[in-house]
Amino acid sequence: MLDVVPAFTTVALHYRPEAFADDPAVVPFERLAARLEEILTRGVGRRPPPTRRMEIPVCYGGEHGPDLPQLARAHGLAADEVIALHCASPHVVHMLGFAPGHPYIAGLDKRLAMPRRATPRLKVAAGSVAVAGSQSTIYSLETPGGWNLIGRTPLRLFLPEQDPPCLLQPGDEVRFVAIPAKEFGPLREAAWQSAR
Repeated sequence: MLDVVPAFTTVALHYRPEAFADDPAVVPFERLAARLEEILTRGVGRRPPPTRRMEIPVCYGGEHGPDLPQLARAHGLAADEVIALHCASPHVVHMLGFAPGHPYIAGLDKRLAMPRRATPRLKVAAGSVAVAGSQSTIYSLETPGGWNLIGRTPLRLFLPEQDPPCLLQPGDEVRFVAIPAKEFGPLREAAWQSAR
């Protein structure tokens, strides 16, 4: 086994098939599958990760959240009602994926559920807070993306120079806190200054 990668509803097992060369009559995948069946039949103890409560400051709307007005209109809400519902939702990080430190966050208030955009953006700024389906996310790096951008956090989510390198971890409870636009720049400067 090289790595075990948990995802939202699956687990990927990375292994070296050539390590099973001792018996050419055995198909490596079948041998690994049989071993996993043995382990799963015995049962696997479950130890929930420790829960941390993380506050994430977000500047909602405007240049940081260009899809906020569209989401509000789609649900017959005012923008500040969308913000209040997003901040009040019981968010929990279920997994990291897509890019290093990129959290998939469950718990979005069902009144804010929204499909992905028909046309993804080629560039979404790091720190962008977005919703799609019944989840929220925060883009950890500048990447393409098709989620609805409603705000942006000044925090860095992926910090390769630190251990662990990801600000958020599966199991973390997340509370989004609205901040005014004038606070975004100074908070971002402080968060990114530590990387230099």
